[in-house]
Amino acid sequence: MNRREFVASTAATALAAAASLALARSGAQMSPVPPVARKIPVTITQLGRTRTDDYQWMKDDNWQAVLRDPTLIKADVKEHLEAENAYREAMLASTLPLQGQMFEEMRGRIKEDDSSVPRPDGPWEYYTRFNTGDQHPLYCRRPRGGGTETVLLDANALAEGKAYSDVSYVEHSPDHTLFAYSEDAQGSEVHQIYVRDLVTGDVLPDPIQSAYGGFAFSPCSRWIFWTNRNENGRPDKIFRRPSRGGATTLVYEEPDEGMFLGVGRSSDDAFILISAENQETSEARYIVGEDPTMEPRIIAERIIGQRYDIDHWGDRWVIRTNADDSIDFKIVEAPTASPDRSAWTDLVAHTPGRFIEGMALVKDFIARQERADANTRIVIRDRAGAEHEIAVDEPAFALSLAGASEFETTTMRYGYNSPSTPTSTYDYDLATRERTLRKVQEVPSGHDPADYVVERLNAPAEDGQLVPVTVLRRRSTPVDGSAPLLLYGYGSYGIPMPASFSTGRLSLVDRGWIYAIAHIRGGSDKGWGWFLDGRKFKKKNTFTDFTAAADHLIARNYARAGHIVAQGGSAGGLLMGAVVNMRPELWAGIIGQVPFVDVINTMSDTSLPLTPPEWPEWGNPLEDPEAYDYMMSYSPYDQVSAKAYPAILATGGLSDPRVTYWEPQKWVAKLRPATTSGNPVLLKINMEAGHGGASGRFDYLKEVAHDYAFAIWAVERGWERA
Repeated sequence: MNRREFVASTAATALAAAASLALARSGAQMSPVPPVARKIPVTITQLGRTRTDDYQWMKDDNWQAVLRDPTLIKADVKEHLEAENAYREAMLASTLPLQGQMFEEMRGRIKEDDSSVPRPDGPWEYYTRFNTGDQHPLYCRRPRGGGTETVLLDANALAEGKAYSDVSYVEHSPDHTLFAYSEDAQGSEVHQIYVRDLVTGDVLPDPIQSAYGGFAFSPCSRWIFWTNRNENGRPDKIFRRPSRGGATTLVYEEPDEGMFLGVGRSSDDAFILISAENQETSEARYIVGEDPTMEPRIIAERIIGQRYDIDHWGDRWVIRTNADDSIDFKIVEAPTASPDRSAWTDLVAHTPGRFIEGMALVKDFIARQERADANTRIVIRDRAGAEHEIAVDEPAFALSLAGASEFETTTMRYGYNSPSTPTSTYDYDLATRERTLRKVQEVPSGHDPADYVVERLNAPAEDGQLVPVTVLRRRSTPVDGSAPLLLYGYGSYGIPMPASFSTGRLSLVDRGWIYAIAHIRGGSDKGWGWFLDGRKFKKKNTFTDFTAAADHLIARNYARAGHIVAQGGSAGGLLMGAVVNMRPELWAGIIGQVPFVDVINTMSDTSLPLTPPEWPEWGNPLEDPEAYDYMMSYSPYDQVSAKAYPAILATGGLSDPRVTYWEPQKWVAKLRPATTSGNPVLLKINMEAGHGGASGRFDYLKEVAHDYAFAIWAVERGWERA
């Protein structure tokens, strides 16, 4: 088949899917016709191993340009994606009333004219707020203690006329005369950084281009530092220029393309800090705040497998590290003038199973956030070494340390919520131990936590480890196996899944569903060792932990096989692809959101933004035969075979630089002819967004409602599985 015939065939498929959608909307009795993806076999030989990829044509060779301008995508790829979207819409047309109803419920649980608790800093206090009906926030300030508001940025005006607009980061200068913000206008995570003069109100000319979202002003406010994003979408350099515009100067260039870069200021504003890190190794540098144009100085040379991050506590460095086999991390201190490893002394010793996630500093106190058994706690330490704890007596909850915007204070902020309890925001006096409730999240449509039950189960894994599972249900929902259940999981990069509150999931739970979170290995829910036990050559623990959680829920009568919908996104989408290949009989449906499923091809493509930085997480299939074979043994795309798959929904975004659109597209193309069940395999590609989906707060809710409607539809239409 030549290219012209191929394009014509793809266009015909698109027309057929569009016709099916029109018929479905008109009420005609006709089954929608799924798109048929043509096979163009490509043979790849690597490390003496050969694989054939029938759908490699779906990857646009000019993908870097497509990220910045989605209109540049190849016509045949675009037509196939549009056909897939039309087919999915036709298949789910009967759920449109349910989607609309759930969207209105979710919107009704959001206080539309909401605002954050102001954060004091010097003579001002800064906050965000929404006007009723607004998709995006207003960033504001007012004199400390109250007074006339100044709107620093109206993100709604910024987004006007754009299909996508996300303000990723904002910061005011230490002298309060400038306000900077970074905008991603495609969903590609390629940012422009703008600076506003708060005296004149003008946005200064010549915004910074091709940047990551984060940036930092120097303590003197005269300079701005940022991370460059190169042509392959990776961080490679730290730059600075005068805050009000001027010549750009290279500050630091990272020689290892597998490292992520970041820049910020120390809590005491004494230093500008530069970090380079991947999943297992890190290195930090500093610039003296009083000399912001100096060459950066290193804290400690990188050692493979050792991580550390730094802050400055007025008269010394404070460093969180896993040095000396401190798997769950410890905190050390070092003199300001000599921060190398030889000067490190323990401040908070390592305790196995108590993972120190992070810390926040003010003049006389350190607060640290710790995680154990899938729950969090906050511990306060003064300069004399006395400690006390902020804890909550619930089976499953989330504490989050927000720290302080000032160094000369005794007040820090933290938040508390649980799956049944909306977020409460507290200001905590570190000296008197008095807490002040500043805000309770409002649910305008009404919400009584007493109507719900939160439980913590422990599912035995294949190797005897106990996997925490958080369960949320209405008190009236029986535990007799009759309720459908949604099981959520992630399990990668050491990212834990908090037992937190979500207004959106109530639209399932209030319909008699049970919602469960599996705190599986690969995350740090039970400590950093929990992460290490679910990465690289132990990655399959992540998948078997998840199926063990499902089996335990079935054994405990929370669900029954075939009435569970599994959901996960990104690396959690890899989890979805793996578990549906391993245990298809468990699920009524699978929701793979921006799923990382084409593991071997992606981790072999060094042009992709995340490939070299993620070799420590997954392995390098270009150089390591053992890594290739292990990854191939679970790669969801490569392990698709003829079996009775459940209903599957894969989602993606055309401008996604993390999990590129062709991964879910290829996965669906391979699954559809393989499944023997007759259950539908659906694809939703947002043609105007990236990894995080829609940028507006209400548009995003429509996506949640769509996915939950699919879950309900998959359970209720479990006909083909019977």
